[in-house]
Amino acid sequence: MGKSSAQKYRDNPASYAKKKRYDAKFNQKPEQRAKRTQLSTERRRAKRMGLALTGKDLSHTKNGGLVLEDSRLNRARNGHGNNGRLK
Repeated sequence: MGKSSAQKYRDNPASYAKKKRYDAKFNQKPEQRAKRTQLSTERRRAKRMGLALTGKDLSHTKNGGLVLEDSRLNRARNGHGNNGRLK
C-alpha cells in the first residue's frame, strides 16, 4: 500500500504548493461556485447548515436530487470500480 496523499504532500512542499494553486483555480470556476451555492442552499433549507457533528450529510442521488444520508456511508462511496459515486 502506498503513502497517503497527506503524507506525500508533507514530504513534498513544492507538490503541495502546486496542488493549492490548482485547487484555487478550480474552485473559482463558475460551475464549482454554482455547485457550492446549490449545496449551501439545500443544507440551509434542510436545517443542516453548521451541523457537522450530527452524522448526516446531504447525499447526491442518481436522479439529481439530494437526500439525508449517514456521513460515513456517503463519504465512503467514492466511485471506484463498479461502485457509482451517487446514491
